Amino acid sequence: MTSGINFWDTSVWSFVGTLAILFVTMLFANILRHQLSFIRKLMIPSSVLGGFIILLVAFLYKQITGNALFQSSMLEMLTYHGLGLGFAAMSLRELDQEQKEGGGKMKGDAFDTSLNVVGSYLIQGVFGLSVTILLSKVLGSFFASGLILPMGYGQGPGQAYNWGHTYEMNYGFTDGTSFGLTVAAMGFIASSVGGILYLNGLRRKGIIKGDASSYEEEDLSVQSITGKDEIGLSESMDKFTVQLALVFGSYALAYLFMRGVDAIIETGALGNLGYNTLRPLIWGFNFLFSTVFALLVKAIFRSLQKKGIIKKKYTNTFMQNRIAGFMFDIMVVASIAAINLQAFAHAQFIVPLLIICAGGAALTYIYCNIFCKKVFPAYRHEAFLSLYGMLTGTASTGVILLREIDPQFKTPAANNLVYQQTWSILFGAPMLLLMGFAPQSLTNALITMGVMVVMFFVLNGIALLRVKKRAGKK
Repeated sequence: MTSGINFWDTSVWSFVGTLAILFVTMLFANILRHQLSFIRKLMIPSSVLGGFIILLVAFLYKQITGNALFQSSMLEMLTYHGLGLGFAAMSLRELDQEQKEGGGKMKGDAFDTSLNVVGSYLIQGVFGLSVTILLSKVLGSFFASGLILPMGYGQGPGQAYNWGHTYEMNYGFTDGTSFGLTVAAMGFIASSVGGILYLNGLRRKGIIKGDASSYEEEDLSVQSITGKDEIGLSESMDKFTVQLALVFGSYALAYLFMRGVDAIIETGALGNLGYNTLRPLIWGFNFLFSTVFALLVKAIFRSLQKKGIIKKKYTNTFMQNRIAGFMFDIMVVASIAAINLQAFAHAQFIVPLLIICAGGAALTYIYCNIFCKKVFPAYRHEAFLSLYGMLTGTASTGVILLREIDPQFKTPAANNLVYQQTWSILFGAPMLLLMGFAPQSLTNALITMGVMVVMFFVLNGIALLRVKKRAGKK
């Protein structure tokens, strides 16, 4: 008897079946957008609408059959890798001439974006922690659980899971893992609802139109698709295949780097810091390392071309935009389909979850709106949608919302999400260290809250000084 798989086994088809359901539902949602004017005018992105349709169908399927429509682990895998691959594709794009000429301003905007990102983490952390400290006296809630809000909203499911699990295992936060995942799930809902409300506000003011036909036609000239100095569209290896190879190759390099760091952690040389803090950070920031290595790969190919070792340019911005859009679409629809509000089954979680999730979304909405109006006046709406979407969901939901008013990424908003990461890591590092300090005692939690308040005012003070400096130069 030969060993191996049978092609008729369910396991052989489960991955393809999951993708088929996600894609077909997104296609159905897109058709609904085009055919039904009231849906079109609501400005709901197709991937978001498709995700909620699947969520409803999966719920009904579970009630009728008693079985799950999907493996949750597969949806989480698509969410995790979609983000990393999407950021790699965005990083492999070439800057247009206007962006190259305004390189200094672009770097400045990325720096300002990082101030908003970390400022949002801080306001979420202060609010969440203050709520759960108060509720710990009334309902007996775990006093430091509110710190998971910026991890679930600002960082997404990976960090919410990691820190919820860490608090559960190390600090006695019963069902902390479930709490963290529920916060992240609520973040996707907050991102979708808040983004749609903002888009509809722009439509009512006449700034944009809720009609797909009103969008500017995409430039599909030969020059926009392929340059004269680029490899051909169809050679022995298809040009689109080359673009995918660059994306996945960059992501593989990021994986090898993370695996190398993890091997050091496994030696135990870093102790609990390595296991409980660094490991969740390393694997949770896969998108950061994919960005770094994609930029490195792009720089290597550019250097090889300048030296004449290779004659043609391999990266193509048009196709990398398509790959990034694909990855973000699949990431968003999978992440919404994977929403599981299981922590609400625990009575002691209902009140704290409702307060911190609803309040956190409202504060993030207000703060980002004020910040973008003052700091990014030339493209405040694009900046808001990208940042609010990222700071309640993930970078992918930010890009999906941005595409509704900037489908070709002509404003710096999309690039800001990519290039702000290094600064955000630098400014946000103290807060990440405080994540392991606060749950040790109530006193530590209060100290943590005080430090975050000071950091919030310092970062926003820097932003205001930069605004005044720019105004003085005009």
